[in-house]
Amino acid sequence: MSKKRIVSGALAVALGLTALTACSNNNNNSNASPSASSPSPSGSASASPSASASGGKYPDYSNGFPEKVTLEIPVYERAFEGWNVSDNFYTRWVQKEFGDKYNIEVKYTPITRTAEVQDYEQLLASHKAPDIIFHYDMPQALAYYGEDVMQELDYDEIANYAPTYWNNMKSTIEQYGSVDGKKVFFFAERPVADNNTTLIRKDWVEKVGMKVEDLTSLEKTNEMLVKWKEAGLGTLGGALLQNNYNFTYAFRDWPVDEKERALYSDLAAAELTWKPAEDYLRNLNYQYNNGLIDKEFYLRNDEGKIKAEFVAGKTGTFNTYLTSNTDVFAATLANDPKAEFGILPPGALVPEGKVPQGRAYWPFGLIMGINYESTPEERAAVWMYLEWLSQPANLFYFQNGVEGQNYTLDSEGIPVKVADYAGESKLSNNNNKDYWALVSEMAEFDTPEKTRKAYLRNWAPPGYENLAEQMVKYYEETAQYRTPDALFTVILEKVPEYKADLNALFQELYVKIALAKEADFDKVYEEAKKTYLDAGYQEILDEKQKAIDAGQYK
Repeated sequence: MSKKRIVSGALAVALGLTALTACSNNNNNSNASPSASSPSPSGSASASPSASASGGKYPDYSNGFPEKVTLEIPVYERAFEGWNVSDNFYTRWVQKEFGDKYNIEVKYTPITRTAEVQDYEQLLASHKAPDIIFHYDMPQALAYYGEDVMQELDYDEIANYAPTYWNNMKSTIEQYGSVDGKKVFFFAERPVADNNTTLIRKDWVEKVGMKVEDLTSLEKTNEMLVKWKEAGLGTLGGALLQNNYNFTYAFRDWPVDEKERALYSDLAAAELTWKPAEDYLRNLNYQYNNGLIDKEFYLRNDEGKIKAEFVAGKTGTFNTYLTSNTDVFAATLANDPKAEFGILPPGALVPEGKVPQGRAYWPFGLIMGINYESTPEERAAVWMYLEWLSQPANLFYFQNGVEGQNYTLDSEGIPVKVADYAGESKLSNNNNKDYWALVSEMAEFDTPEKTRKAYLRNWAPPGYENLAEQMVKYYEETAQYRTPDALFTVILEKVPEYKADLNALFQELYVKIALAKEADFDKVYEEAKKTYLDAGYQEILDEKQKAIDAGQYK
């Protein structure tokens, strides 16, 4: 595949990144669920693509394609035990209810969540990439654009084949979807919510005479970790920093210095030379040298390895997405029946005097483009699939499964999951999100109150409802401290040019810093900074600074 030099940049956007409302046009409702015995697509007329609205400009495929079309959809492979992402009850349901109806063969292409860029690049190079190229973060999406592997879009075509999806996402696509004046990206919506959290062994905390709510600062947590060590318990959980960088938030000053943030804060390139990074690494070095963190944290390069340490009782914390059907609690209890769990407070890893900052999402979920090699028919099939998926009944079924098997409905029409259901229609360990995330990052209902209640149910494993409540409480309490990264309004070339090399170099350097003797920290850190700057990071900073000085960022 011929590629032009990778370039990056950010979209020219309006000031302010306002989050999408929690209620949208594709809300779920209690009347939307398909039959328990036979999943069926919505009968809505808008679910059928037609040429009538466009005056015949686009072919009419409402009765199916005259010749079979193969639609390849990417789906994250998260190594869920016993789950085949490409062939399961729900992929077969899609084929039956959508694919067969329109003469489309639907294939799901696994994309390893922890190595998705590498997977995509290999698929693109071998001309086997799926019809949709996606990523959660704009810098990488723009890197794909810079490789010339995405088609320019026709918004009228989207509206023709996917009127429901287009109506839901029109304003977001029109505001954020263009690069260099070209219409490139389309998006999933992102309601204001998040179920990412850090679990902590509550029983361990209490064994050393403390309470989880006492962990109000990094200093308090380190004090607790010393007690864990003295009591012969485990350590703080750890993982290799790689690919996606947001590790310095707890060490940043508040209020935010917008220019400083624009210069350094970047998911794609680690901010090794920034003062908050130095403070983070100094604490990591202290924890390592004093046996307070997993001694082999740098070998934990995927969720499975990190989780295994927690389940085995070697570490007492585990960052994860809390879902109703997660197996981490049962697995841990199998090893230690007396294990108890809590939610790590937001201030637990924040130095005294600072605030629990975090990265706010941009107001969209998955960022998507159409593979440059996809045919017009395959592109139309993508829009038709998004339209079908946007129908409330189909979305509800994908998110909840079969009524009477996976769930029952309460008096408000909110699904109540059947605990430990393990039949054929069992959902994946994250409630099938990797399939329906093409249209929304969260399941929604017709009122904010019902949506919140449903979130709590989806996030609360039976018996652990208090954890979901605590997680949401902390999320709401820290909302004021979440801010989005800057979006540059000019093309930036240096981040994607050096990204891969700097990513590998950063892993080597930061681990070396963390493992150095405490007395040698300053010397090792200064040497690492020089190496990192000379390897291309200084060029990234210089290019960003030039754009910042010109006011070319939001």
